Amino acid sequence: MFALSDGDFDLAAVQLLIEERPGQVSELLERAQLPPVVRSSVNAFLIDTGEARVLVDAGAGELQGPGLGRLEASLRKAGYAPEDIDAVLLTHLHPDHVGGIARAGRRVFPAAEVWVDARELVFWCDGTRSAQVDASVRASFDGAMASLRPYESAGVLRSFQPGEQPVRGLRTMGLEGHTAGHTGFMVESEGERLIVCGDVLHVAALQLAEPRLAIRYDSEPALASDAREHLLATAAGRGDWLAAAHAPFPGIGKVRRDGPGYAWLPLAQATAA
Repeated sequence: MFALSDGDFDLAAVQLLIEERPGQVSELLERAQLPPVVRSSVNAFLIDTGEARVLVDAGAGELQGPGLGRLEASLRKAGYAPEDIDAVLLTHLHPDHVGGIARAGRRVFPAAEVWVDARELVFWCDGTRSAQVDASVRASFDGAMASLRPYESAGVLRSFQPGEQPVRGLRTMGLEGHTAGHTGFMVESEGERLIVCGDVLHVAALQLAEPRLAIRYDSEPALASDAREHLLATAAGRGDWLAAAHAPFPGIGKVRRDGPGYAWLPLAQATAA
């Protein structure tokens, strides 16, 4: 498995995180020694199953700022070309996950099928639903449709239901709340389990300490918090690996209980433990 960086962007934590009480976010930022505006990584992940080369999420492409759109360069640095990818699995259809699959109306991954939860397709390909989401993510409707269109035209856009295996060895896992069909992808090997968990975390240090802390990007904040709490409890209890889109690059680690919340063990630390 390879972690691939698409770059990073500024996230205004004080404005975007949804406080349960006044001053909560500022207190957590101070405790974590973070500024009010934090740098947020955008990570994608390449899994070579031996049968298929699978990309989970594809970065922002041309849909967001100049700090993003570096996925293809990261892929080539890892020794792969876009033509090598057999399948792209999308955790959801926000721009920083789907934008990298297309450029100027053409497929970036010409040999790949693109897979997404059926509920995501229904929601984000219907611009009349824009009033149902926070203003911060309304551009997702146009971005999703533009990114998916070349694959739909080529007949290689696919959908799945929670629990299905779009690619042998990768099982889908419903993490609804951030979006209607926000999905994790679970792979097991040699007794260990890894879950690519999309946007369960945006500001990891804060949302691990306070798992109920939602963000305005969430379509249903309470449901997103429920999904985060359940995933973190399960991963801590089982010792699962997590691969998170917005944890500091490479975004791979484990979590352990830490008081009422959790602590992140980055890849190197978790491997040595």
